[in-house]
This record gives sequence, structure tokens and C-alpha cells, in this order.
Amino acid sequence: QVQLVESGGGLVQAGGSLRLSCAASGRTFSAYTMGWFRQAPGKDREFVSAIRWTGNTYYADSVRFRFTISRSNAEKTVYLQMNGLKPEDTAVYYCYARTLSGNRFWGQGTQVTVSS
Repeated sequence: QVQLVESGGGLVQAGGSLRLSCAASGRTFSAYTMGWFRQAPGKDREFVSAIRWTGNTYYADSVRFRFTISRSNAEKTVYLQMNGLKPEDTAVYYCYARTLSGNRFWGQGTQVTVSS
């Protein structure tokens, strides 16, 4: 079982920045793929970004070049630096972890609201 706790959401004006954090439990964090999804009201949950144990990163086209994902294996934490925020980035952001066995775990979500 992996527990994930997100933090860092909030209200920001368009063009502003936020950094989300996701602290994970688990003894083999360094082997997990970590990432973020988001869900806006009335929409399906969508992929935002992921980082593998190799350090390879992946981004949705809508956030590429604005968002940066990183991880600290020592702190068992994954970060999402979000710059140039737009109103359409408003959503609940969910952290996830995928273990080597393929199990996926989710955090409780953190609200990001971008005002125009």
C-alpha cells in the first residue's frame, strides 16, 4: 500500500505560478513511476505529467513548456512546478504512483484555481 499526500494548491491569477508537492510512503519509492492527473468540473480526469524511475518525463501537450515535473527520492516526493497558469488549468490535481507490480495509487487531490 502506498499513501500519497498532495499539497500546494490554491488560488492564483492567470500568468502566475504554483508548485504542487506529493509526499509518498513506501520503501521502494525510487522505483515508482510518479505523476499527476487533473479533473475539471464536468470533465473526465486527464493526464498531466509523469516521471519514471529513470528520470524520463512526459507531459500533456496542453502543459508542455509551462509545467515541470521532478522528484526527490531522498524525500520520497514528486513536484509539479506550474508556470504561466491559465484559467483552463483550473482543476483538482491528483498525484499517482505506479509500482513495479503495476498497482496504481492515488492521492486525495488538491484544488488549483486560476482566475482571469
